[in-house]
Amino acid sequence: MKFSGITASATALMVGVSSAAVTGVTGKPEGFASSTTGGGDTAAVYPSTTDELVSYLGDDSARVIVLTKTFDFTGTEGTTTSTGCAPWGTGAGCQTAIDKDDWCENYEPDAPSVSSITYDAAGTLGITVGSDKSLVGDGSSGIIKGKGLRIVNGAQNVIIQNVQISDINPEYVWGGDAITLDGTDNVWIDHVTTSNIARQHIVLGTEASGNVTISNSYIDGSGDYSATCDGHQYWALYFDGSDDQITFKNNYIYQTSGRAPKVQSNTLLHAVNNYWNDNSGHAFEIGEGGYVLAEGNVFENVEAPLEASSFAGELFTADSGSACSSALRRSCEANSLSDSGTFSESDTDFLSKFSGAVIATASAASEVKSYVTSNAGIGKLSQ
Repeated sequence: MKFSGITASATALMVGVSSAAVTGVTGKPEGFASSTTGGGDTAAVYPSTTDELVSYLGDDSARVIVLTKTFDFTGTEGTTTSTGCAPWGTGAGCQTAIDKDDWCENYEPDAPSVSSITYDAAGTLGITVGSDKSLVGDGSSGIIKGKGLRIVNGAQNVIIQNVQISDINPEYVWGGDAITLDGTDNVWIDHVTTSNIARQHIVLGTEASGNVTISNSYIDGSGDYSATCDGHQYWALYFDGSDDQITFKNNYIYQTSGRAPKVQSNTLLHAVNNYWNDNSGHAFEIGEGGYVLAEGNVFENVEAPLEASSFAGELFTADSGSACSSALRRSCEANSLSDSGTFSESDTDFLSKFSGAVIATASAASEVKSYVTSNAGIGKLSQ
């Protein structure tokens, strides 16, 4: 079996090579972000401090930035103390909500109040990433701890590959997101691991984020805190742009309980060959304006692959392969479900939105679990 999108390049980034040999990105993106080049052939830079990393990511130069260590932002901006609330209970495993912009009063007025919450200030706002950047990890060592990334306000042509983002105020909702896209174009997120995140692992905000590919990544929802108080992260993936086009392929979504993903607001999503495992709530939440083609995916121990009560968009679950032929120029692959709820919707009118786009390939669902668990996340780039 061959999954495209991870083939070797002349500057292949291999697990275990020395940092001096890591000079660029491995492979090319599939799907909507297929024209993304990031920093291109620019000579690589190797930041040694958090300040250097922030500077390289945010400046106006095209850059290939290689991470050879853990960049720990915990404590770099001090702590903040504020009030909050406990909408999901006060048990040891329940997240508490920071009262950001009067969120508790506006959305959870009946929730028990919390008089004092102290959290790490660095986590609440990610590092600004400018245009024409490649951020690449060396082996398994490219880790950003305590702070996420923000590709916003017109920044474009960005690649994030083989990086882990972790430990962003996991106890507190509104304590920070791992990767934020908002008002951007041509972004490829590949072989990224996110874990112990306060809120969203990957969020696409209300401004258009065109031509995005998220591939071979590990959304690790396990941890000590969650909004569902069961160690399964509720806030996982939120795709909310005004004109977003997203290819979501070969990703591992583990121990979540909701919004995995939530899709709405004129967002076109191609979810292909992903593996959802051990979800105690729902995977897809599709609101008005969410258009989702889901094919060749595997759902294992997922309570509700689709949250039916709020379903207001359009979804085609590829139970009939021929329906894709005119738009995708190939048949679709059926999804596979085991010990999971139902996942069967037959909306096809929106498939015309894929016409003329670069479409990711699809393999049979029977091949997905072993491939994804072996290849998704940091430290698993292939030659």
